[in-house]
Amino acid sequence: MSAPSREFDVEAIRRDFPILDRMLDPDTPMVYLDGGATSQRPRQVIDAEVDYLTRDHAAVKRGAHRMAAAATDAYEGARERVAAFLGAPSPDEVVFTKNATEALNLVAHSLGDGDSSTPDHLRVREGDEILVTEMEHHANLVPWQQLARRSGATLRWIPMAEDFTLDLTDLDLLLTERTKVVALTHQSNVLGTINPLPRLLEAARAIGALTVVDAAQSAPHMPFDLAEIGADFVALSGHKMLGPTGIGVLWGRYEHLAALPPFLTGGSMIEMVHLDHSTFAEPPARFEAGTPPISQAVGLAAATDYLSALGMAQVADHERALTQRALRGLAALDDVRIIGPALAPERTGAVSFDLAGRHPHDVGQVLDSLGIEVRVGHHCAWPLHRRYGLHGTTRASFSVHTTAAEVDALVDGVARTSDFFRSLS
Repeated sequence: MSAPSREFDVEAIRRDFPILDRMLDPDTPMVYLDGGATSQRPRQVIDAEVDYLTRDHAAVKRGAHRMAAAATDAYEGARERVAAFLGAPSPDEVVFTKNATEALNLVAHSLGDGDSSTPDHLRVREGDEILVTEMEHHANLVPWQQLARRSGATLRWIPMAEDFTLDLTDLDLLLTERTKVVALTHQSNVLGTINPLPRLLEAARAIGALTVVDAAQSAPHMPFDLAEIGADFVALSGHKMLGPTGIGVLWGRYEHLAALPPFLTGGSMIEMVHLDHSTFAEPPARFEAGTPPISQAVGLAAATDYLSALGMAQVADHERALTQRALRGLAALDDVRIIGPALAPERTGAVSFDLAGRHPHDVGQVLDSLGIEVRVGHHCAWPLHRRYGLHGTTRASFSVHTTAAEVDALVDGVARTSDFFRSLS
């Protein structure tokens, strides 16, 4: 990863995000604390998409004209820049998808769709086991449920402990000679908990299991290096890392991608087509059927450039300070219970809480009336909420443009929300 090329000045950063000037009412500025759901985009990302669409737009890899060549250069150039941001050994290991959800579905589907030509370690069949965790986002749970249903494999999970971390007491019993896949999130989208990937992936590798990491919540917020992580597959979403919607990434080791069957089929992913059969292109084209999201890929590359310029270590330091400020402020309020680890290095800037006796949707509406935009509900992690006896939580999530004053506004807003409901009793 390259060294930062600009100073981490949050006020200067905020000037890059035109939407942050928006007023929700004439006297209500917007405090956007929902980057965990969808991040805002800096002007550099918006301009990159507009420049592409107004100069170079055409179909990629089709046609002999210069515009097709320009579009292909933009698309493949984006792949190279995203690969560099992730520390991927080769751009050919970067598959553009619609989002992290599609990336995870791609892996789960392809692992269940092999035939006699597919290496055994890339086929999930009856009798095999798939290990996930109780904290997973539905995007990294439901595809594995479906693979188990189709294949006859057994789905197992690592339970949660009372301190909002994984309970690894029985890890040795959960990992067996039948475990074919271990799929887990790097960072909980609800709790902010960072999972101990080195220990978990090493244990999975020791029994020969494939490892799949959902990095949708971690890649935009901390230094990220694929070689250091050491997984077989990693998924992430562009719209959570200052990029456009409609673009995600599946990174996979090339030898795996080259041996897996395709997920979606049709144009652009074939080698030869006959009436009764087809052969398929080499990765990454094999997994990019149809016309790809070209301008979105260009925008995602601009987002990774933007984050690299800021420096991911500085991004992590900034968000860690904000998280500690929020945790201290919210924990001091009488009716608030933090749903996540206490102050610790092993957590990031997704701060969820429960306001005693109040539905999170009601809490969110009052906060919105104050201009504070947060996420409410089960955050696509229903089993996790059931584990702690909750029907939902309120979540604030921080980004590169979040200020300490905005965190203070959140804490003050939650206090005022609590007072408001108390006044109705």
